[in-house]
Amino acid sequence: QVQLVESGGGLVQAGNSLRLSCVASGRAGVENTMAWFRQAPGKKRVFVAAISSTGDSTFYAAPVNDRFTIFKGNDKDKNTLFLQMNALEPADTGVYYCASDSRDPTVVITLDWTYLEHWGQGTLVTVSG
Repeated sequence: QVQLVESGGGLVQAGNSLRLSCVASGRAGVENTMAWFRQAPGKKRVFVAAISSTGDSTFYAAPVNDRFTIFKGNDKDKNTLFLQMNALEPADTGVYYCASDSRDPTVVITLDWTYLEHWGQGTLVTVSG
């Protein structure tokens, strides 16, 4: 069983930055493919970014490419997944969810969110214009 707990959301003005964290515990936590999804109000949950089990490969949705960075912690943060979000826009508003899945990230990024194996409870990000 994998447990995922997100934090770091909040209210920010457009153009500013936020860093989200996801602490993984249980079997095969950050050793899995890890990903961030988001769900805007009234819309479907969609892929944002993913990282391979080794951390060597990363994948991004087009709207966040060059603004967001997904990475895994090391040393004292070795069980933590991060999402650094820069140059935030009002369209980035939503609940951000951390996910863990045993499949390769090239598969994970093609899946509807309902097929991923493990989820956190989400953290709300609100970007004001």
